[in-house]
Amino acid sequence: MADQQRIHPVGDVEAPAPAPPQTASQTAPLVPHGTSKSDQNYPAFHRTYPAMDSKPPKKKRSCLCKCLCWAISLLLLLILVVGILVGLFFLVFQPKLPKYSIDSLQITQFNPSSVDSSVSAAFDVTITARNPNEKIGIYYEGGSHISAYYTETKLCQGSMPKFYQGHENTTVLLLPLTGRIDNGSAVLTAVQEQQQQTGNIPLRLRVKQPVRIKVGKLKLFKVNFLVKCGLVVDALSANNAISIQSSSCSFSLKL
Repeated sequence: MADQQRIHPVGDVEAPAPAPPQTASQTAPLVPHGTSKSDQNYPAFHRTYPAMDSKPPKKKRSCLCKCLCWAISLLLLLILVVGILVGLFFLVFQPKLPKYSIDSLQITQFNPSSVDSSVSAAFDVTITARNPNEKIGIYYEGGSHISAYYTETKLCQGSMPKFYQGHENTTVLLLPLTGRIDNGSAVLTAVQEQQQQTGNIPLRLRVKQPVRIKVGKLKLFKVNFLVKCGLVVDALSANNAISIQSSSCSFSLKL
């Protein structure tokens, strides 16, 4: 018996090879439609962009600059106006400082007390006040204070009377000063020792005088005249002629 030949079907060699079977994980979409990876417990990646710096509105800044410029301009204008007025005042009225001098000093009492160590003092001081202004008058108001000192010890005090001093006027004032020195015995001893050593005794006189300046018919606000005088006398005893060896006064103005 002839041998039988088995013929097996052979596929088309030119046909493409079939794709291998895919598993469920391979066939499932990575991200379902309408969801993100974070919905499926996967980290979601987002791209961030640097935020742009916010700028303040230009309108507010311009308003602030305008207000500042206006304020500076008004201040400069005010300073200019005040400077012009002051310059006109000096040009028209030509103000000059008043002058003061001490003409004489008389001691009516400078004796120790018989009861305690205090000393009672009474001075009569003659002061000359000069107003050199041609168009400015001076009103001397109440509330003035005059004090006489030896070193730092106040000996006596008083006040100036109220009066009006006109243009280019010279007024002589006789001012009584009285006081009581608690530690008078020590002061008397120091005065006597200095008189024996140097032959003179330095004194100081301080005056604080409220005044009002009259310019034309206008009476200005109140200011204070501050006068400081230094004088040297040959003695400091009662009922004796006191000679003023030297004296000088300085003047200042306090608003």
